[in-house]
Amino acid sequence: MPAIAMLGDVMLGRGVAERLRSTPPAELWSPELRGLLRSCDAVICNLECCISERGDRTGRIRGKPFFFRAPAAAVESLGAIGISAAGLANNHALDFGPVALLDTIEHLHRAGIPAFGAGSDLVRARAGTVVDVAGTRLGVVAATDHPTEYAAGDGFPGVAHATLKRGAPGWLLDEISRIRQRADLVLTSLHWGPNKAVRPAGWQRSLADELLDAGADAIVGHSSHVFHGVAIRPGGPAFYDLGDALDDYAVEAGLRNDLGICAIWRPGGDPAVELIGLRLRFARTEVAGGDDAEWIAGRLDRACAALGSAVERRGEARFGLSPI
Repeated sequence: MPAIAMLGDVMLGRGVAERLRSTPPAELWSPELRGLLRSCDAVICNLECCISERGDRTGRIRGKPFFFRAPAAAVESLGAIGISAAGLANNHALDFGPVALLDTIEHLHRAGIPAFGAGSDLVRARAGTVVDVAGTRLGVVAATDHPTEYAAGDGFPGVAHATLKRGAPGWLLDEISRIRQRADLVLTSLHWGPNKAVRPAGWQRSLADELLDAGADAIVGHSSHVFHGVAIRPGGPAFYDLGDALDDYAVEAGLRNDLGICAIWRPGGDPAVELIGLRLRFARTEVAGGDDAEWIAGRLDRACAALGSAVERRGEARFGLSPI
């Protein structure tokens, strides 16, 4: 079976966009990390910005503090790590309005990167996509629980929004079923929960199980900017939150939001789940080492044990997971 790498929030706007004026796009990632990701059969991420030269800051959300827009060259940074599909169901996809969202989808399309989780209307926003991964058909479906102001509608662009605390909406279950008929594996990507949460809430754990029971083979989450533990459930792995993968954000020492994880999923492999510790610097990400790797190891041991998973350290920043 293939090796499918998953990254959390990839933010290419603001300070990262400034860095791209003087830095080759590939250099946003360390050579070691680029090599690791390129060695996988697929790489899926949550793209938490728009890619466009057009649009204005949205006025849909009063008091919104952050707006993320990247230049067209940012697509090359995604290509440098072999991104196979990019999720857009999040709270920054419409920061510069519908025109910038549609530009983002077009830029990704031209680069051969399918977008999912947003679209020109409600049907397209909710539609998953299927990508070929070393001869295996991987289906990807996405939803975000915030903000409602960015939700797609009949005849206008937006994201695939759902009030996920209430459980899986019918449309999401239907889309997983539809993609299931076309794919060998189905990955469901969820932008859910509040910022800075350090563990999955009960409703997130319940929803993950519901979606796995409905036909998803794995759940990957993001939104909190802090990585969570991983559960190996009967239906498949639940990566509740991978933390950030690339950004320019201020670091909170207690939360260590400058550390994230890359998940590598090998269905049927031994282990089926492997985690790689990441160290985020300003507009550049590398494989964690030294004290950073030790901090990640300690947090993973505690966070995964609370979810019924055992962590086996396989390298300085490389960890295998199995059920306890």
